Amino acid sequence: MKMISGGVCAAKGYKANGVHCGIRKNRTKRDLSLVVSDVKAAAAAVYTLNLVKGAPLTVTKNHLADGYAQAIICNSGNANTCNANGIEIAEMMSELVEKATGISADDVVVASTGVIGQPLDIAPIAGGMEKLYAGLSYEGNAAAGEGIMTTDTYMKEVAVEFELSGKVCRLGGMAKGSGMIHPNMATMLVFLTTDAAISPKMLQKALSGDIQTSFNMLSVDGDTSTNDMVTVLANGMAGNEMITEENADFNTFMLALNTVTVQLCRMIAGDGEGATKLLECKVDGAKDLQTAKTVAKSVICSSLLKAAMFGADANWGRVLCAIGYSGADVDVNKIDVSFKSAKGDILVCKDGTGVEFSEEKAKEILLEKEIEILIGLNSGDAKSCAWGCDLTYDYVKINGDYRT
Repeated sequence: MKMISGGVCAAKGYKANGVHCGIRKNRTKRDLSLVVSDVKAAAAAVYTLNLVKGAPLTVTKNHLADGYAQAIICNSGNANTCNANGIEIAEMMSELVEKATGISADDVVVASTGVIGQPLDIAPIAGGMEKLYAGLSYEGNAAAGEGIMTTDTYMKEVAVEFELSGKVCRLGGMAKGSGMIHPNMATMLVFLTTDAAISPKMLQKALSGDIQTSFNMLSVDGDTSTNDMVTVLANGMAGNEMITEENADFNTFMLALNTVTVQLCRMIAGDGEGATKLLECKVDGAKDLQTAKTVAKSVICSSLLKAAMFGADANWGRVLCAIGYSGADVDVNKIDVSFKSAKGDILVCKDGTGVEFSEEKAKEILLEKEIEILIGLNSGDAKSCAWGCDLTYDYVKINGDYRT
């Protein structure tokens, strides 16, 4: 497994581009992106479980019913959610892709992100398609990555290279996500591409399994978005033997997928709205996996803990508090807690009780940009990890006038 550049264009046969078409007022911001595979690809997706869903999710789900797709179009600046003509607009976006590329509208993944409840005009999208299509490139990953951003402060992309049945394969992806992130089935918008040959059934199995330890273990602010979706295309152009069952190649593919998704999780958490720190909660010694996941997620979601991390305050009581109300069956008298960063690590709680530690050393550790919260439950062998960020003044500022 080797980390490589290229994002959604790292795999063979994928072109991408992103342009400013006029959805967003700031003309320096790209707001429309397109990713196209040279050939039809196996496709899989997971969607938000929020009952209020963006129209593009409904359209995409219908388009992927046969397990295949060949293009992805995504706009930023408007979520196309709670609009009377939302489905119509999303279908029109697919039809515009068909007109420009010749790819059937039924083979297009549609996504939108931005403000909820505001009408989305198809005119700027239609007006930008010629430029968007003309600029498609096998090196267009960065432009596409910029076009899906909203409050993100930087573009997020990852790619890896690996081997399947003696053939070199690649898998890459791009993501957007900074606020309204608390997954329930999926989270944010994530678009993954690979040239590996894998059946739609196994691709869906891989993605549905992966998100349980990647995106579903991520939280920025506790709000599950209306437009959350993770999609993966696999065009088979690497020429490996088709993966149709769980075998060694499937396990390697799962490892490649998880390598990419975990890195995207870390990027999203570290770029949470107003955030200054990436928080990584690692739990071990749990009696089972579900207990470990429940504890890690509860701690990373605690507003009080997030605020303490912003202030570099080693208030370990907030960690135990979050464990206590998580619903996990744990022995509170066995819990150990440590904080760790590039400046070292420090034990702050042993067997559910505070221990003496240097507040100065703890603050030095917690002033770093990446913080690990290490929890030992000492009741088994299961472990899990969750990602989040600190809670800052700027989060309130950003969301206080997000719409206006």
